[in-house]
Amino acid sequence: MDFLGVNGKTFFIAGVANKKSVAYFSAKTLMEAGAKCIFSVQNSSQLDGLKKLFPASPVFVCDVEKDIASLPFEMKKHTDKLDGFLHSLAFANFSEGVKPFIETKREDYLQASQISSFSLVEASNALKEFFTENASIVTISISNTKATSYGYLGPIKAMLEATVPFLAKSFSEFSKVRVNAVGAGPLKTSASAGIPDYIDNYLYAEKLTLRKQNLETQEVANTVCFLLSERSSGINASTILVDAGMSCNYFDQSLIKSR
Repeated sequence: MDFLGVNGKTFFIAGVANKKSVAYFSAKTLMEAGAKCIFSVQNSSQLDGLKKLFPASPVFVCDVEKDIASLPFEMKKHTDKLDGFLHSLAFANFSEGVKPFIETKREDYLQASQISSFSLVEASNALKEFFTENASIVTISISNTKATSYGYLGPIKAMLEATVPFLAKSFSEFSKVRVNAVGAGPLKTSASAGIPDYIDNYLYAEKLTLRKQNLETQEVANTVCFLLSERSSGINASTILVDAGMSCNYFDQSLIKSR
């Protein structure tokens, strides 16, 4: 039985960095269930790498930092309808390490805000004429936007999550398109590896999960695919937490004693 019911449907995936990313696992799962995926990359240097991962799928460049006016025109080359859109884009400049939040540079904060948060709004608006009646938009957040281990990306992810219900309500004025986020716990991805000292937080997070085993990227992707499918039709304007129970365990007595 095809539980997801995505066979023959078309999805736009933005943010496949490599084979370790949430977007990669999500696209692979959708395609294994019979869906068609269309991909975008941030710059031309990423084209060849993504084409190798999905050689039979359309791939084009969409630089969400600068201008996405070309997005609908590029999309029109490949489809006239979309059943879903996965926004898995995030960037923060940690070239100088993680500084105290109060020292965050304006240009860094604005750049990260545009790529990691506002691009969801711009891309959704650019694609609104493509979405089918029951289409779904999903974006990727983090399990705790107050965690300072993510540097200044924490409040930007909080901005992203706050955007979700506003975008969902905006779509509800003229459609049934749903918008949700997945708040993923710490993952072993290349993007996370770029955050200074992330590995220490990742290892500690494993102790906090109720099963004492860190989250797998596929587990996050499974939730993404569920939200993109019509099986999740009753979920809208929400952030679904996927963290293996970590969030309820911050003050576990045995962990406090072992620190």
